[in-house]
Amino acid sequence: MLNIFARASVSRVTDPIGVWLVRRGLTPNGMTLIGTAGAIVSGLWLFGTGHLLLGTVAVTVFALFDLFDGAMARAMGGGSPFGAVLDASCDRLADGALFVGLTWYCFTVDDNRPLAGAALVCLVLAQVTSYVKASAQAGGLTVDGGLIERAERLILALGGSLLAGLGVPFALDVALWVLAVLSVVTVIQRIVAVSRVAREGT
Repeated sequence: MLNIFARASVSRVTDPIGVWLVRRGLTPNGMTLIGTAGAIVSGLWLFGTGHLLLGTVAVTVFALFDLFDGAMARAMGGGSPFGAVLDASCDRLADGALFVGLTWYCFTVDDNRPLAGAALVCLVLAQVTSYVKASAQAGGLTVDGGLIERAERLILALGGSLLAGLGVPFALDVALWVLAVLSVVTVIQRIVAVSRVAREGT
């Protein structure tokens, strides 16, 4: 949802940075890989060992690389099909590492099994949300949107971990449970949208 409304505003900030990075000899695919590697290590190591505040900062920084690789691709005249697949695949890996790290934190550090369950729901539905869209596109259907896309997912999860790292009680609990519920709604929205578009196309 935020992708639709914020894309133009964000591009005005990131596009000049993308041009600068390309002039320094960096490539969009290289930026994607660096950001993904950093997000995976930060998510698994820092969250998994209970460093919520530091983990939030690190994952947020590396998540910004996803904005810059798109800006770099635009600066080079447009992205390639391989770059689009690489970017989407790396997004799934980074999201997975974030929620695996949070799940491990809930199990081992916080000793909160119900919250670990919510984190697992978020992990699975984050992948399913993207899979529904990709499967629809593979079938020639255009389906997008929903309450929770990647931007909202990161804001909720990282916002909760940030506040929890700052000592706010139940911040992570609220964030993960809300995200879990809204992710269920989003998957249903996308499946309904696929059904509608498929009927309209027949």
